Amino acid sequence: MRSRALPVLAFVIVTLSVACFVRADEPSQEKKPASCTPQEKDPQRHEQFMKRKHEGNVGLLFLGDSITDGWRGSGRKIFEDRYDKYDAANFGIGGDRTEHILWRIDHGELDDIHPKVVVLMIGTNNLGSHQSVDDTVAGIKCDVDAIHNKLPDAKILLLAIFPRGHRADDPFREQIKQANEQISQFDGKDNVKYLDINPKFLEDDGALSKFVMPDYLHPNEMGYQIWAKAMQPTLEKMMK
Repeated sequence: MRSRALPVLAFVIVTLSVACFVRADEPSQEKKPASCTPQEKDPQRHEQFMKRKHEGNVGLLFLGDSITDGWRGSGRKIFEDRYDKYDAANFGIGGDRTEHILWRIDHGELDDIHPKVVVLMIGTNNLGSHQSVDDTVAGIKCDVDAIHNKLPDAKILLLAIFPRGHRADDPFREQIKQANEQISQFDGKDNVKYLDINPKFLEDDGALSKFVMPDYLHPNEMGYQIWAKAMQPTLEKMMK
């Protein structure tokens, strides 16, 4: 019995060793974070953007969430006064996260247009939906890469995630600070210019004024005026 058992045991050991060796040699299949996994949202708005795209003459493109979307509301007159001369288009949607922008890019919103500059600010809703700082940054990087792949000649003006929460010690502030520190490293790569205008919104003690962002997240008309004025010198250089 021993003489028969030994060869069988040796065969099992060799088989297991080979299997372990093969698995160790296989490339690891890391799962993408949700922030980098395209996700559909608001197909009706997507169709509106596709219609605007087909009208042509997009020299300046804004991509983002409700804060960018708000250029149609509280910031409308400022947007028209400042950016109509650039043939600007606003593809911001309230509630968007990085994965929603990826879906829209994948489904044609950047096809066959040639803006000189794409203004991107995204990420606050990723943090607000409890995605980690690292996942949020990964999602922003995925958006930047997707824009660059579709529009290799366009310059990308990547804005820091705006502050949120009234007080300087609001938990979101630290997360936003960490995320902005990481995305600032994208500056100078793949036509990206990083710009942080956050101090313009804050008081001396770091508080966010309700006279600029009444809900401590979304700018009002004064907030959009601050945004436009702070961004204009950089934008003008990039549009030349």
